[in-house]
Amino acid sequence: MNPVFAIVKRLLASNKFSFIFTILVVLCATSSGDVILSNGNYTWLLAILTPFSFIFYDFTKLMHLGASKKAYFSGCLICYGFLAFCISLVNTGIHLLIDPIYPAQAVINMMDVCKWTENGIIAARFQQMSFLLLVMVFLHVLLSMQSRWYGWLTDAVLAAIICVFIPIAPLRTILAGFFQAILLNSNAVLHICICLLLSSALLLGGLIILKRKTL
Repeated sequence: MNPVFAIVKRLLASNKFSFIFTILVVLCATSSGDVILSNGNYTWLLAILTPFSFIFYDFTKLMHLGASKKAYFSGCLICYGFLAFCISLVNTGIHLLIDPIYPAQAVINMMDVCKWTENGIIAARFQQMSFLLLVMVFLHVLLSMQSRWYGWLTDAVLAAIICVFIPIAPLRTILAGFFQAILLNSNAVLHICICLLLSSALLLGGLIILKRKTL
């Protein structure tokens, strides 16, 4: 396991831009009006930016250093799990400690919008973690494919889904149901299971893609 943890340390250390940019946005973001977005929600930026760093920067560096693809993949997965835990912890802390300080304004946190807090703050944290993990794994797999024909095909399919499903009412209902299941889901157990199952399926696809991936 030593090579894996060495890769984890390198991945996290090389992800400085994502950390710094997210911290700056969280600290500097301001909103006006009677209803404002919680600054804690901007921590989700870290989950979006991190896969870009791992795929487009760290993969080539680590392969040149002699790391195995298996160790790289395991290291990425550990990092995603760790970051999902940390992001969820920070956003939950801001939601509980910072958001109530704004008495003159209503502060909206995505944990409330997604109905996760209806199950209690602990369950909401696990729901947030599972969703963020799904987001990072999805982006990791999608970005891994971009240099191959099936990556371009996947991009085209995703674009087609958005363009076709949204205007057509029955298809729009299906699309809304999907997002209801993975995001706007108040059933904690069902939500966590769906996110983890989808993450597992994506990880299997990611392993296949990684085996074919070249420098």
